Amino acid sequence: MIYHNTLQFALHLDEQDALKSFRDEFLIPKHNGQDAVYLCGNSLGLQPRSVKKYVQDQLNAWEDNAVEGWFIGNEPWLKYHKTLLGPLSNILGAKQTEITVMNSLTVNLHLLMVSFYKPKDKRYKILMEAGAFPSDQYAMESQVRFHGFDPKDAIIEVAPRIGETTLRTRDILKQIADNADELALVMFSGINYYTGQLFDLEAIAKAGHAAGALVGFDLAHAAGNVPLKLHEWDADFACWCSYKYMNSGPGGISGIFVHEKHFADDTLNRFAGWWGYRKDKQFLMAPGFEPENGAEGWNVSTSPILLMALHRASLDLFEKAGGLPALRAKSETLTGYLEYLIGEVNKKHGEDVYQIITPTDKAQRGCQLSVVCKRKAKAIFNYLADNGVIGDWREPDVIRLSPVPFYNTYTDVYKAAESLFEALEAVK
Repeated sequence: MIYHNTLQFALHLDEQDALKSFRDEFLIPKHNGQDAVYLCGNSLGLQPRSVKKYVQDQLNAWEDNAVEGWFIGNEPWLKYHKTLLGPLSNILGAKQTEITVMNSLTVNLHLLMVSFYKPKDKRYKILMEAGAFPSDQYAMESQVRFHGFDPKDAIIEVAPRIGETTLRTRDILKQIADNADELALVMFSGINYYTGQLFDLEAIAKAGHAAGALVGFDLAHAAGNVPLKLHEWDADFACWCSYKYMNSGPGGISGIFVHEKHFADDTLNRFAGWWGYRKDKQFLMAPGFEPENGAEGWNVSTSPILLMALHRASLDLFEKAGGLPALRAKSETLTGYLEYLIGEVNKKHGEDVYQIITPTDKAQRGCQLSVVCKRKAKAIFNYLADNGVIGDWREPDVIRLSPVPFYNTYTDVYKAAESLFEALEAVK
């Protein structure tokens, strides 16, 4: 697409947008009585208007049925989680049996590593990207310490080349091959939270398995943002949160993927709970854990129905919109337009104050653009916020802006670029 730096062009794109009606499905924060330009869906997605009804339905079921709500009513709670699996299977590229919804992201990461980090003899190391989100770093450190290893020795971090900000796929694959004899696990983010780089997960999974390691992914910034094919890519496991691009509320419910090839492997350790017990015998309350077949066998605790209702409200919108393909198509042009406009701001100012460190190749990014601000970065970020442009800040000088195809418009992006230019004039 050939972009133009005019409000009329942005309004034209909005008018032609096949998904434009979905903006009305979300509650947009206000600034001085007008809709804010909300570009922070990479941190917390907006609230769907339907959330109140979905939650109220379950509050009504609780009021009307009390404990019997687990077994009676339009949507008995005992199987409520299954209403989420169809939409999630489409978003994640997985079979429904390979998915379950539970807990929060880092809790799930730890539970999965109980099963899939299996150090033995000289094969005890974990390979991950340098600069992964701190929770992932802390989880890996604590897991290797739990097994008696020193993180400085047991964790291999793949860093960008000197002078570069993102990773080259061939460097990742080379590190995997070079350490093949010692790797127990390859654990990568789908998208790096800081740079916005989307990794080639298929290639990483293939290389990890060729090296004799298991492969897992943290999809916090990828799920609901970019197309995924976890089953086809042969990932061993994955986990994600739902409160970013899946708009399921602050601290929303998480989920896990376990490839079906592991379902019958009784050598895998797991921390068990009653909710993961085989369903046909669950209420016999017998001793001795027998897992339910599939990912549900990794469940531990009772389903939090109200959190799942929040999640379902958003997932049903994904289905209504036609799933990830339609959203991804808009995302590519929307983010591409923001990239173009930032370049125009630099030209107009006569200096490249804003440097985008996210890859320019749309196949290597999702919604997010990470922008290094080379002059009074925090003051410029504050100027944006004071003028109704909501992004988020990462030390020391990065502003993350994420136009989400569900609710952001091309006009939003145009206004954000205007504010970026105005900030340069206002912040001296």
